[in-house]
Amino acid sequence: MPAYADATSCTPGATLRFTLLDPVPDDGPDTVTVHDATDDRAVLTAEVTGPAWALVIPDDWPSSLYRAVFRRHADEVYFVVRRPAGRPAARILVSVPFATWQAYNRSGVPGEGLYYAEEPTRAVRVPFDRPGGGPPPERWEEGLLRWLRPAGYRADFCSNLDLHTGGPDLLAGYRLLVVNGHDEYWSKEMRDAVEAFTAAGGNVAYFAANTAYWQARFEDGGRTMVCYRDAVRDPLAATDPARTTVEWAAAPVHRPENTMTGVSYRHGAGAWGDFMDVMKETDYTARFTDHWVFAGTGLRDGDRFALGAVGYETDAALFEERGGVPRATGRDGTPPSFVILATADLRHWRRFGQGGHATMGMFRLGAGTVFNAATVNWGNTIADPVVDRITRNVLDRLSAPPVPGRWDVIGRAPRLRSMVACEHTFWGLLGDGSLVARAAGPQNLPWHPVDAGAAPEPDPPVCLAAPREAVCGMPVGLYAVTGRGRLLYRDPTAGPAPWSEVGAGPGAGSAAGPVTALASADGTLFAVTAGDRLWCLPLARLAEGDRTWRPAGGAGGTVALTAASGLLLAADRRGRLRYRAPAPDPVPWTDLGTAAGHTVAGYDGRVVAVTTGGLLEWREIAPIRGVEKPRPRSSS
Repeated sequence: MPAYADATSCTPGATLRFTLLDPVPDDGPDTVTVHDATDDRAVLTAEVTGPAWALVIPDDWPSSLYRAVFRRHADEVYFVVRRPAGRPAARILVSVPFATWQAYNRSGVPGEGLYYAEEPTRAVRVPFDRPGGGPPPERWEEGLLRWLRPAGYRADFCSNLDLHTGGPDLLAGYRLLVVNGHDEYWSKEMRDAVEAFTAAGGNVAYFAANTAYWQARFEDGGRTMVCYRDAVRDPLAATDPARTTVEWAAAPVHRPENTMTGVSYRHGAGAWGDFMDVMKETDYTARFTDHWVFAGTGLRDGDRFALGAVGYETDAALFEERGGVPRATGRDGTPPSFVILATADLRHWRRFGQGGHATMGMFRLGAGTVFNAATVNWGNTIADPVVDRITRNVLDRLSAPPVPGRWDVIGRAPRLRSMVACEHTFWGLLGDGSLVARAAGPQNLPWHPVDAGAAPEPDPPVCLAAPREAVCGMPVGLYAVTGRGRLLYRDPTAGPAPWSEVGAGPGAGSAAGPVTALASADGTLFAVTAGDRLWCLPLARLAEGDRTWRPAGGAGGTVALTAASGLLLAADRRGRLRYRAPAPDPVPWTDLGTAAGHTVAGYDGRVVAVTTGGLLEWREIAPIRGVEKPRPRSSS
């Protein structure tokens, strides 16, 4: 018989009440069976004798998605059992999109619910107190939910309305929030809670698409969802524009969903109705298989994978191809740290619903990490070995405690003699002294030659440095020392630019030996020479014509030197990453962990390194306490 529950979620020990809309026939009571919807296992059977039924949730029921099936009617009533207060949380919390299910529910509401968007008779308010409101026939969420437990993952569940009513408290204690399938309708409270979670270091995995496309409001104690879909009729547009129920990116809200998710349906694709089967012919193209997301898949860049996973709606970020590699432009609100891992060109889907792309990717949001599969149907193709492996990689990494000092791959690099970051570009020296460069950032962008075709230098540079800012007229740019000890400067441009001599390295022509590493920190050049000695030369003195380098202590076995976060950083011959204050006096070196390679640069609070295998990797500089500040000094 038609029925509905008085809440989308509850905890063990609580009473969940069901309302039955048809009277019980004279031939006896009805029977209700409750199933754990993640494995279809029946967990309770009871008789129903009146127009209502009360279910006291047993204490031993695990947090999961459940459904109650009444024998006399095919209707299913879904609900979530949450983790009770006081019980240890799993690392993973799975959100179930009841709001979207209700938006598509066309039971007993004029205008058939919130759809269709173009119809003026559509409803703008839909109640939860009505039958239906379960998953659509395609059951976009089911595949992942049924896979989790057999795959060995313990997860707690919540209704997405729980993110609205108690988001910050609900999310506390979890490492990873999983948004699955089709989660289209989000309130401001839901979004604020998730963004605060990631800002504080929580992670989110969207195995979903069309995510947070519409802003909704909840009224009547959360039992009514409101979505006008336009600002003309919504009365809050004039009084509280931030809560206007329009697309998140639209006026007057102006809060693109891809600032939270990385991608948006605005640039994604859709195939609906009779054309939905086109998804069976669609797959992803891998674009960055050195990334940890692809570990164990055996894929190479350009390989196709996940046939059938891309659809029926997808999300995308605006991107441009650079040397065969996609890079997010950020013009649509996608954060600049977004790394595109895979793409699907779905512009031909304009014949089936909406043309666009799908862009799987990952980015940092505050202190947290966000992964987005960018497709509604990801979980329903999880039997595919590559889809399975990627899902495990994401869940394992993002649900685990953070690992300080972990190196991540951001591309590949040629065999570099020295490397530096300057004006948001990585610059590298090849063995013959020629320069190569690529844009800084986590995307696997190609390196390109600088001054291609220029005559080779008879005395080429052997190591690079770059100051953070100009000092006393000594500009920001590339500083280098040559094999014969000349100190050179070059503007950091990709076009033709000459090296100009501005001084000499420490001990040039003396027993100090050649310079093997160079860095600039705190307005000072630092150099390493034979005998494991560290030297310094303030740029202010160099600007005044004083080219005298002064000893600054031991180099600590340094083979590569750079600067970041106001510190000198070094890779030493024992494979350690170390730091010290950029002081003119001898100060000790302190370990920071393992160095990924013997060519390093500092950028944006990170250390960048080239491994012996040719991978370009970076890591954040771990929090450091007790670093001695350099003493003030004059430039004379």
